[in-house]
Amino acid sequence: MMAAADEWEAYLDIASHEVIPADITAFWRALEDRLPRLAALAKVDIALSISSVDVARSFSKYGSVDKEALDIQVNEKKLRKEKELEKHNTYAESMILHDKINCLLDDREKKDMYNLNKAINDFRSQFQKMEDRREFDLNDPQELKKDIPARIADDDPRLCVSGVQKMVGEDLDQPERYKCQQEQLREWLLQQQSELQKAQQEHRIREDLYDDSRIQLDRIAVELQKIDEDIRKRNAVATKEFNMKKATEKSLKKKQEKELEEQDNMAEISNVLQGDLISENPDQAISAFGPHRVIPDRWKGMNSAQLQEIRNTWEKQIHEKQRSKEEEKNHVNEWDQRRISSDRAAILMERHQTRINKGLRRAMDDTNKHLSVEQKAQ
Repeated sequence: MMAAADEWEAYLDIASHEVIPADITAFWRALEDRLPRLAALAKVDIALSISSVDVARSFSKYGSVDKEALDIQVNEKKLRKEKELEKHNTYAESMILHDKINCLLDDREKKDMYNLNKAINDFRSQFQKMEDRREFDLNDPQELKKDIPARIADDDPRLCVSGVQKMVGEDLDQPERYKCQQEQLREWLLQQQSELQKAQQEHRIREDLYDDSRIQLDRIAVELQKIDEDIRKRNAVATKEFNMKKATEKSLKKKQEKELEEQDNMAEISNVLQGDLISENPDQAISAFGPHRVIPDRWKGMNSAQLQEIRNTWEKQIHEKQRSKEEEKNHVNEWDQRRISSDRAAILMERHQTRINKGLRRAMDDTNKHLSVEQKAQ
């Protein structure tokens, strides 16, 4: 799987050399195999589209369009997209930073292991040679070639008192030999102490490097957590402001509808008081709300053309109502599918992050276990 930085560079290369189609969903669906992380984030961003319920509410009962409400919703959608793009860029930058840090830590760990193995091999080649061992004479492959007779002359240094080959009395070289042995033992002890101090110093250095790496990882985790909390706070504030704005618009709309209804009632009362209630004039049946409306108690009836027009209008309204119900149902189903896809993408991203963390922790535990075994072996 490609890293987040590689996916981002691949996406920039595609965007600079190819034309992005109008169907953005199909475009990201085609890139799921090449750019899985960015495709998942793009699906979440596409799913956060504006609801059509507010647009439908902006239409008045007379069929006119509230242009100001539509402009407000368009601006809100642009702001929401800008915030989502900022969130996406922040998340991409954090992923790139995390991947770079992981690469640096891996390179540092490989370099430390290489230096440690090199130091061990150099130490073995310099201070643990096979010919320097005290039991080398027992396993010397050139023993037969170096073998000499048991006795060459009286001054042969190999002759000893226990060999009964030369009776020289007491051992006159004992004090010197004892002194040489003591000096050799002292040199061996000093060498062992220096090796022990060097091993302890290397162990402290490795422990310090490990502590520094853990502190740096913890600091990065805290910074990422702060960024996430800031993003959540901004989203909560934006949601609160949006809800308050919608509540204000709703209350203002109710107030306007109430005033309009009161004006209609006053106009109807005025027409009743000022109209000719007892005359046979057909104009008295005309309503104050328009030429297409009449007063029921003054109306003398409709002709066939008017009846046919009412039937046609009624059938048209039935079809429009059925179509609007189907559109609303389709929109609800589409929104549910998008929400399910968004939740599934979030769950998959969280599982993937959990697996990455477990893999890093397991690799670190294996490294520590290997170092502990090497230290015990030394």
